[in-house]
Amino acid sequence: MSLIKSISGIRGTIGGVAGDGLSPIDIVKFTSAYTAFIQQRAGKQRVKIVVGRDARLSGDMVDRLVTGTLVGMGAEVVETGLSTTPTTEMSVIEHHADGGIIITASHNPKHWNALKLLNANGEFLNDAEGKEVLRMADSGEVTYAEVDNLGTMSYDNEAIDKHIARVLQLPLVDVKAIAEAGLRVAVDAVNSTGGLAIPRLLRALGVTDVVELNCDPTGHFAHNPEPIPQNLTDIARTVREQRCDLGIVVDPDVDRLALVCETGEMFGEEYTLVSVADYVLGHTPGNTVSNLSSSRALRDVTAQHPGCTYAAAAVGEVNVTTLMKSTGAVIGGEGNGGVIYPELHYGRDALVGVALFLTQLAKKGLKMSQLRQTYPNYIISKNRVDLTPDIDVDVLLARLAKHYQAVPNCTVTTIDGVKIDFADGWVHLRKSNTEPIIRIYSEAATEARADELAAQVKGQI
Repeated sequence: MSLIKSISGIRGTIGGVAGDGLSPIDIVKFTSAYTAFIQQRAGKQRVKIVVGRDARLSGDMVDRLVTGTLVGMGAEVVETGLSTTPTTEMSVIEHHADGGIIITASHNPKHWNALKLLNANGEFLNDAEGKEVLRMADSGEVTYAEVDNLGTMSYDNEAIDKHIARVLQLPLVDVKAIAEAGLRVAVDAVNSTGGLAIPRLLRALGVTDVVELNCDPTGHFAHNPEPIPQNLTDIARTVREQRCDLGIVVDPDVDRLALVCETGEMFGEEYTLVSVADYVLGHTPGNTVSNLSSSRALRDVTAQHPGCTYAAAAVGEVNVTTLMKSTGAVIGGEGNGGVIYPELHYGRDALVGVALFLTQLAKKGLKMSQLRQTYPNYIISKNRVDLTPDIDVDVLLARLAKHYQAVPNCTVTTIDGVKIDFADGWVHLRKSNTEPIIRIYSEAATEARADELAAQVKGQI
């Protein structure tokens, strides 16, 4: 069993001993500490908190514990029910709330769940704020409301529809062009809340021919929920056999977007952001941001637009959005299919990603495979090392950084683990925020070279 407390929220497995997983006691403990933190920040007890969840099996149980605790703390709760992460983020702004809690373990398997914590802007808490919540949880600095001051519950059953309406209002979303393209689109929502949001969005965009796969939000994930190629064989076959123009895949909380070409081949999760950024920069020139583990393709595409500059942030959505704000970026995100479009809100959002991508595809009049060929081709190799007690990761990474700083034509970045940039590729090593592993990503123009770079660094380890 696992309980991981990080910048990504409070994440753990369901079941087992308290403190050794995300037990009911832990859920109440961390929800209480978060509410106390928000009350201190807002300077009042009667804070307003938005709550939403994905469809995983433990979601209803966790939701009841969270909302009950919030009421016990004296908060006004706005319950959006089965929702998406970006929808909940936008609902915080919509309801002028003081914060929000998203109940989702994102791409993790069904036995995981998590509390993702938001501020009054509908954005994730930063590292310092997250650490303060953890400190308050450990110290027990929590005071529950007296009976006459208990909180209240209200319900927003239209949150997804309001989210879709906001997407359709964006100037760069062309509903007419999408409708006239007559696209046939397959959707795999892994039996979570993407099944509520994505088909509804597509039809609002004028796509009348939608092939739904795993769109019933039962929480019984039809396959491993991480939207990577080895988990997407069913939709690849569906797109090919049913002659779809493309396939759309989202993770359980709908903040990651993966695309499938008409051939059944993957468009490449890294290229979701690359393609959307290319479209946005062509109409609203500006800066771009992604994280250190994302493809060089975004840097290359950004450079093709005059006056536009790319910058890299540490891994983690809050790190990306912080750098986006400081650099005035018009588009950004993470290479795992997470598109952040500040014109709508500062959060990874598969819905806005779909709308912007389909607009570009419709306007260019290209097939998916043809569009993919217009971008620089890089291959990312993703590996992992499971952590064991005898591995001192910090010492290991420090020694690797020192070694490669002495290697000619190498650039070493240490703001998040160690990233080693070679002339023709890179390798990034870091401890995961969400799992007890070390991630080792490498990228080059060919798979062989990406694997070779990863093997070289592994050899040093």
